[in-house]
Amino acid sequence: MHATLPLLKESDFPAIYRGEVETLQVNLGYLCNQTCQHCHVDAGPRRKEIMDEKTIHTVLDYLQAKKVKTLDLTGGAPEMNPHFRYLVREARKLGVRVIDRCNLTILVEEGYKVNSGGRERALGHEDLAEFLAEQGVEVVASLPCYLSNNVDAQRGIGVFDASINALKKLNVMGYGKDGSGLQLTLVYNPQGPNLPPSQQELEATYKRELRLRFGVTFNQLFTITNMPIKRFGSMLVSKGQFASYMQLLKEAYSEDNLDGVMCRSLISVDWQGYVYDCDFNQMLGLPLVTESEGGDKKRQHLSALMQRDIEGEQIVVMDHCYGCTAGQGSSCGGALE
Repeated sequence: MHATLPLLKESDFPAIYRGEVETLQVNLGYLCNQTCQHCHVDAGPRRKEIMDEKTIHTVLDYLQAKKVKTLDLTGGAPEMNPHFRYLVREARKLGVRVIDRCNLTILVEEGYKVNSGGRERALGHEDLAEFLAEQGVEVVASLPCYLSNNVDAQRGIGVFDASINALKKLNVMGYGKDGSGLQLTLVYNPQGPNLPPSQQELEATYKRELRLRFGVTFNQLFTITNMPIKRFGSMLVSKGQFASYMQLLKEAYSEDNLDGVMCRSLISVDWQGYVYDCDFNQMLGLPLVTESEGGDKKRQHLSALMQRDIEGEQIVVMDHCYGCTAGQGSSCGGALE
């Protein structure tokens, strides 16, 4: 049972406005083979929310109509959506850059079952790494530490060993190797209510330790601040740390990070096709605000934005936005400074 999070209230976070949409970040569902403490989605093996085939086609139509440069796939474990491979193939045919936000362990699963259209389907894992390499998909993979005890404490017993095996599998495919063209990025999240350390310094440490200990190589490291929402937020509340963590984020606010926050060039789509300014707003039920006749501000479906230009419109902000602007800054692309 999760602790109850404080109610959202008006925030003093500065007003920000959207630029050109360059990235469509799509949550393919909350189903996941892991249950991580820091997960802002509250994903896990028991979640039933999965994007259906009709919505997948809406995503492809939007990519083509708006000439969006990047499709950023997330979850849950996005690979557990039965339409994952179809979406990747079709997006790549359009010339769209595709990012898979992978938890690594899904690459070495013995297989899993998902419910699609009322039918249970068995999905294998054996050639998933090969598929990603074949399609030239960029892999952004969560690995909160290069030590097994820290990773298993945050993500579950045995996750670290499985993650290392998955990284080795990706390396065999060419990921993380100079000249291969296959980009492998690792993601660090703090274990507790702290800001991430210097991304540049931590990346150097990760590269040295993973190479020496396991022979694993990768291209770059992203450091991402934990958001005080969903599972991580509930953990903060249960430990009496929510208020102090929010204060930490506010005190570390840097105005210089405002220009680089991801919501300026990204929109987030949930598993039903509804649109938000970012993945965090999606989890808080704060839909993208668009001007419409009669002042209607109901949530917008991606299909309704096919003919709309949303550049210049105001982005919905709340106190959690301080998480993206604290310290070095934080986004889906790592630190901002």
